Amino acid sequence: MQISRLLVGFSFLTLAMQPLAAHADLTVKIGQVSPLTGELAHIGKDDEDGVRLAIEELNSKKLRIGGQSVTFVLDSQDDAADPRTAVTMAQKLVDDHVAGVVGHANSGTSIPASKIYSDAGIPMITESATNPLLTEQGFKNVFRMVANDVRQGSVIGTYLVHDLKARKVAIVDDRTAYGQGLADQIDKAVKAAGGTVVAREYGTDKTTDWKAVLTTIKSRQPDAIAFTGGDTQAAAFVQQMQRLGLTATFIAGDESCTPQFISLAGSSMNNNIYCTLAGVPPADMPQGPAFFKRFQQRFGAEVQLYAPYAYDAVMAMAAAMQSADSTDPKIYLPKLQAVSVDGVTGSIRFDEKGDIRNGAITVRQYGQGVWKDKTVVR
Repeated sequence: MQISRLLVGFSFLTLAMQPLAAHADLTVKIGQVSPLTGELAHIGKDDEDGVRLAIEELNSKKLRIGGQSVTFVLDSQDDAADPRTAVTMAQKLVDDHVAGVVGHANSGTSIPASKIYSDAGIPMITESATNPLLTEQGFKNVFRMVANDVRQGSVIGTYLVHDLKARKVAIVDDRTAYGQGLADQIDKAVKAAGGTVVAREYGTDKTTDWKAVLTTIKSRQPDAIAFTGGDTQAAAFVQQMQRLGLTATFIAGDESCTPQFISLAGSSMNNNIYCTLAGVPPADMPQGPAFFKRFQQRFGAEVQLYAPYAYDAVMAMAAAMQSADSTDPKIYLPKLQAVSVDGVTGSIRFDEKGDIRNGAITVRQYGQGVWKDKTVVR
């Protein structure tokens, strides 16, 4: 009896003398939603890789938050650029208990999905959705990494009239929330700059035959055409412009400002073709050259469009978590609202609506096989 008590006492003393075990590792899921299938899959994959690279680099730093060693994991979903699918994927991420979401890539998917995240109290940072309505809904958990379409449309319309001397402008959109919203802003800006909108035409985000639209536009003899839609549709549009002998200046919004546009359009490309990027060019990104090099080495592909902004969205979330010393969305959200981070793309700070402060628009012109940066409007 005495021996048993002695052994029990010795065991207890031994355990008491051992150092406290380290807190268990904490796994934190970061959601990512973009079109990973369909005609915009190359843009969606670009965004996904930006998020993936950020997560890998964060994990290499072995961060500790709330006294625990944190491992970030990617929870990536495909919304196929479809609003209904986007809502389903948003609910899946909520059910997966993600700590934050980077996405959605498109305005038409971001707007309906944002309510799902708002109801769940999960921060959402879109890397590229530009429709103003997204941040005008009053949700406190929704943020945007780039300038919105009020800004982009103003730049396009003003640049056409003042810089390219286009007095008569035709506008074509793809009827998505992005395309139609941006087209409306261009329409306002052209008129405000003293130009005339001679045609408002549209297709869909699946249209490849633009002959009827272009025939109508040609009869109006525009100096320029503004196109707001995806790069696949834009490439088909300029090819068919060439076949019809339509020589008007062409400018596309950011969804078409990709290397793939150039590749698909082929010999139809000329130096009378422009596009805009909602953001700054790589050369103006403080950490741009190093990021683009790391991205190329990691994925064996060049950046298509908004991968740097998707990367910075993850880093902003991580910075807010560290500041709050918590990965709980409800606890770190106030820190994200007030975050100030020097990212790959520049200073990351959001205004009271969740829009990026000092968002820039870059105007690009085609030349010698690539997009060349003409001017950055801040």
